[in-house]
Amino acid sequence: MTTIKDVAKYADVSVATVSRVLNKKGYVSKDAEIAVLKAIKDLNYKPNSVARSLYHKTSKMIGLLIPDISNPFFPELARAVEDVALTYGYTVVICNTDEDKKKEQQYVDALKQKYIDGLILSTNQLSIDDYKSLHVPLVALDRSISDSVPIVTANNFIGAQQATEYLIDNGSTFIAHLRGPVGVKTADQRYKGFKEVVEKKGIAHVVVESEFNIHHAKKTALDLFERYPYIDAIFASSDIMAAGVMKAAKQVGKEIPTDVQLIGFDGIPLGEMLTPSLSTVIQPIYEMGAISTRLLIKQIEKQPLETLHYELETQLNIRETTRSEEYE
Repeated sequence: MTTIKDVAKYADVSVATVSRVLNKKGYVSKDAEIAVLKAIKDLNYKPNSVARSLYHKTSKMIGLLIPDISNPFFPELARAVEDVALTYGYTVVICNTDEDKKKEQQYVDALKQKYIDGLILSTNQLSIDDYKSLHVPLVALDRSISDSVPIVTANNFIGAQQATEYLIDNGSTFIAHLRGPVGVKTADQRYKGFKEVVEKKGIAHVVVESEFNIHHAKKTALDLFERYPYIDAIFASSDIMAAGVMKAAKQVGKEIPTDVQLIGFDGIPLGEMLTPSLSTVIQPIYEMGAISTRLLIKQIEKQPLETLHYELETQLNIRETTRSEEYE
């Protein structure tokens, strides 16, 4: 492997001169610069990225913490983050925490050694002080961590209201809500949107908590069907949870949407692949990831932010798990 010493020898200059050319700092004569650039090209020299990071305390690298890479929602976010980051010359380190506080702390500690330039957070297992200990710009994506940290999210409250109202308008009289974990702001907002509609309209309802994964959602839904066999609609806090409901319904012999209408939340591609295809509240997932990346890079490059809070609109997408004229 060609070293900086090899370049200096080939160009007949000092190592310090080569370093000044590479880092674009300090005086270098035009002849010396030409000689160094020719040596770099002829020797196919690649600067050591680790050494340059140590020197500059920068790496053109950003971190992305996600809670569950098996949930298709988060790879969709990650794709947008990577796409936008690359256009600005940044690479992305993706860290999957599995909603595990200890694992998340290990990633934060590791990222401190990488001299990342910024961090996007789609998880919030640690305190704001833990994240700020990285001493880099932060952006919260989908999950809030602090009022002082820029956040990009969807309007979960209104999206949940729209889903619940649709179920009621299409004849459901006893609605269950599979809410996400208490304390996760997105899940809390969806619960509040659901609760406001059913209480305002006087609709019988039940709320149960589930993790954001298909297996736990299926188990929770099976328990629901056993305790409340007359449930005729379910609003799930995510599409993955809705898929778990569909598996449970099939197991107990309930037809969707004839016996039970179902609406999920997120708008991941999986929903359209299911049979029947899933009615859902669509979040602009790619746009959320793209905006969060631009917000982070603006901070890294010392540009002013117009706002700290981006809340994007959702859209109710009716498919085959709800009753409608289109599918009758």
